[in-house]
Amino acid sequence: MACLLAKPTEYNIEDSNIALLGSDLEKHVREEAGEAEAAWDGAGQTEGLEIWRIEKFHVVPWPEERKGLFYDGDSYIVLHTYKKSPEAKSFSYDLHFWLGQHTTQDEAGTAAYKTVELDDFLQGKPVQFREIQGYESPRFLSYFPRFICAQGGVATGFHHVSDPPPLDIKKLYRVNLSRAGGRSSLVVREVSPTADSLVEGDVYVLDKGTEIWQFNSKGSAGQERYKAAEFVQGLVNERKSQCEVVVYDEGASGASRFLGEFGDNVSLRKADTAPLDLGEIHPSLFRISDVTGTVIFESVALVSRASLSSDDAFLLDHSAGASQPAIFVWIGKRASLNEKRLALQYAQRYLYDKKIRTEPNRVRVAIPVVKMVEGEETSEFLEAI
Repeated sequence: MACLLAKPTEYNIEDSNIALLGSDLEKHVREEAGEAEAAWDGAGQTEGLEIWRIEKFHVVPWPEERKGLFYDGDSYIVLHTYKKSPEAKSFSYDLHFWLGQHTTQDEAGTAAYKTVELDDFLQGKPVQFREIQGYESPRFLSYFPRFICAQGGVATGFHHVSDPPPLDIKKLYRVNLSRAGGRSSLVVREVSPTADSLVEGDVYVLDKGTEIWQFNSKGSAGQERYKAAEFVQGLVNERKSQCEVVVYDEGASGASRFLGEFGDNVSLRKADTAPLDLGEIHPSLFRISDVTGTVIFESVALVSRASLSSDDAFLLDHSAGASQPAIFVWIGKRASLNEKRLALQYAQRYLYDKKIRTEPNRVRVAIPVVKMVEGEETSEFLEAI
């Protein structure tokens, strides 16, 4: 009798939390990979960027030539190893796990669990980041001169964005710039090739296989147009120039031809510029306690560095009124082991509890969550507190 395999459950960041230590997922990961993770051999020993993709509970190195390319059906772990100054005798680390919009619950949970494992391997020194597709932190995007998020994933195999396409292809990419750390990164996201994806202010690239069309909206910046043209040229070069490039400017002659690809009387919709509002005006500080067996967030009246104690863990809610919203978790040197290892999980729980307490559409649980130990604070945290 034929056996039908169940389709993996997609991870929904809006209504799913990640259980880590002591969960069935942890047991499954340990059974699949064993106690020792071979992928960590040599990790963090030299400056630079290392990336792994989660493939059926396993950690698989991501090819060097594909750094900057992420699939929305996958989960990844990204380690940035650097020195804070040329004179520094030891390395510092930024450790991210990135969850694609259509990744599975198993992949998302494995990425989160394996990130804790790698943090342990590096003796708890890394600053940890939870990154969600579309809400990436500026620090994460700054690693990549070109960040590309394409549709697909491990379940559908490697469909590289520059592989020779069939003649009937129709892929649409939205192109803009992210600015962080004094540099600009090109951000390319594959979106649904429909009229709903067209928003004012961005540059679009329509890949039709034998033709590639670039559309510059009126609100797009000159640098965005230039970088988009570089992306287009990269596609052309990798296809050995066997395709034609056409550039359209919104409002100019011929622009209707581009818009006509998406239906009759199509126009760009207005961008959603409403600020992210999670309820508070100023940052809020909470002491994290799990001594009762249940995590509790105790409000701290004075939001300042003086309120931090090496004996405890603290959560700083910097999600409202901030240009770069985030939840920060600060771990004191003498905090409990569970507080150190479950910090990101506790922060996620805080966001979900907050969503339940307030209007659901006012809370975005996908914003970056950042965990750091005392002495390894990020500049963003120090500016916020």
